[in-house]
Amino acid sequence: MKTFLKSLLCALALFLGVAPLAQAQNGPLRIEITDGVIEPLPFAVPNFVAETIGMEELATNIARVVAADLNGTGLFREIPENAFISTITNFSSPVQYSDWKAINAQALISGAVSMNNTGEMSVKFRVYDVFSGQELGNGLRFRGTREGWRRIAHKVADAVYSRITGESGYFDSRVVYVSETGPKNERLKRLAIMDYDGANLQFLTDSSSIVLAPRFSPSGDRVLYTSYETGFPRVFVLDVGSATRRVLEDQPGTMSFAPRFSPDGNSVVFSITEGGNTDIYLMDINSGSRKRLTNAPSIETAPSFSPDGKRIVFESDRSGSQQLYIMSANGGQAQRISFGQGRYGTPVWSPRGDLVAFTKQNKGRFHIGVMRVDGSEERLLTASFLDEGPTWSPNGRVIMFTRETQGANGSASLYSVDVSGRNLKPVRTQGGGSDPSWSPLQQ
Repeated sequence: MKTFLKSLLCALALFLGVAPLAQAQNGPLRIEITDGVIEPLPFAVPNFVAETIGMEELATNIARVVAADLNGTGLFREIPENAFISTITNFSSPVQYSDWKAINAQALISGAVSMNNTGEMSVKFRVYDVFSGQELGNGLRFRGTREGWRRIAHKVADAVYSRITGESGYFDSRVVYVSETGPKNERLKRLAIMDYDGANLQFLTDSSSIVLAPRFSPSGDRVLYTSYETGFPRVFVLDVGSATRRVLEDQPGTMSFAPRFSPDGNSVVFSITEGGNTDIYLMDINSGSRKRLTNAPSIETAPSFSPDGKRIVFESDRSGSQQLYIMSANGGQAQRISFGQGRYGTPVWSPRGDLVAFTKQNKGRFHIGVMRVDGSEERLLTASFLDEGPTWSPNGRVIMFTRETQGANGSASLYSVDVSGRNLKPVRTQGGGSDPSWSPLQQ
């Protein structure tokens, strides 16, 4: 098991762009790295065992979602079922490690599904290090309803991911975004929410008014967004469970936009335009009392809290061009952190606190990038006609963003990329999509 963990830590280190740990030359696992590209870890997920009559299809579906979650990270490569020499028909039976070694499976995931007479579903699973012939940790069990089977599958995948990588997963999470339909010059927009992989889509608003920039609360139960239903941009807060909403800021002669919650969920930071000037304000979401954090003739917007709630990163053109700055959560003097060529915007602090993701425009191209909070080690992860609006996965491993194609028939869609710039891929949505916001892991 130590060799298994060492190999995985080596892969993760390279995945993060740091020096790998030393590997035993004669170790049973060997992950090949070519020009900095990780060779994904081969794993096998036989269909889960149905321990109750009638659960066969559900057991298979759960196994397929677990496999898809792991495959989608770019760190793992599933071995197809037609390569199996044997399979698992009894969850309690000993594993035939030689059969899985023969097809080069380095990790094996087995599971079983049952239903009791009250309608409660139980999913148990184990993870095995094939080459050492040992179970990786102890078996776990999740319980829930039949209707919640996809969420249980995501929880299993999160647990497997965590055991192998040593960090938390991100599969049992949701994304709120702006669903877009219609031609580019008459696009209809409404808020939508879905599982991180595009399943279980629900619409939270209709398309009667333009909506922008939804943002999850730290607990995932509320969403902030900007709406034009009054004719001017206004910040609203919406309860996800009931879909009830209320306007947060409605002062005559002002426009409010670009909201984000504080880490404790009790305050909101956002921009207000009044008298032709745009500054950042902090509001207590319960009392409605607000505090002005910036006071300058320039445009200050797109604020985002640090995970500890002590600082705010935002964009401003106070230097003559759009750049990124960090200030205390109480306002005051700000420090510029972006110094590369081009313009920077939509900064978002990583859940880990070590990085800021941003949109960059330079030489006619748009990029999603990351930098340290002191502005060092800037890395551009994407490049296209228009990439913008990054949002972090709950574990800080993946960034989701909007990509728009060029021309009169261009459309917006969601993409994701890992923090090293690998594994760029589209996110499945129904129709077009923009302005994603990733929820925390569900409770």
